[in-house]
Amino acid sequence: LQRFGAWLPGRGGMAVFDRTWYGRVLVERVEGFATTEQWQRAYSEIVDYERSLSLEGLIIVKLWLEISPEMQLKRFKQRQADPLKAWKLTDEDWRNRDRWDDYSEAVDEMLDRTSTDWAPWHVIAAEQKRFARIAVIDAVIEEIERGCASHNFALPPASDIGL
Repeated sequence: LQRFGAWLPGRGGMAVFDRTWYGRVLVERVEGFATTEQWQRAYSEIVDYERSLSLEGLIIVKLWLEISPEMQLKRFKQRQADPLKAWKLTDEDWRNRDRWDDYSEAVDEMLDRTSTDWAPWHVIAAEQKRFARIAVIDAVIEEIERGCASHNFALPPASDIGL
């Protein structure tokens, strides 16, 4: 977990991560890169790490964008057919798709065991991209407001920032 410390934002900053320290309980678990003992232990390590970050004043926003296997296949085929997007789709994507059930089981346990009061998961229905984008914005705003309130940091009134 410590390797992510260098990438954490300073006071007033923001950083966006894709997967971060959740690799141990997802990819490493499903692909067998971590032992059962290692990925089981990772849940408490993650919760403790995020708690310490929260106590230091960081606001953690965790988003899981969820789609069905049918929608994933549709999007894969669209990418494959588009010469401007085909490069995004790899053999590994297709191979991982074959492990959908294994990844789904790992995701369910990850969401259950690492959603906390200080860093809750927001599961976003992402079948419709426009709806998902709005839901992501709403979740980020909600967590910023919650985080500021929990750290006694008052946000300026909307009128003071031109809204």
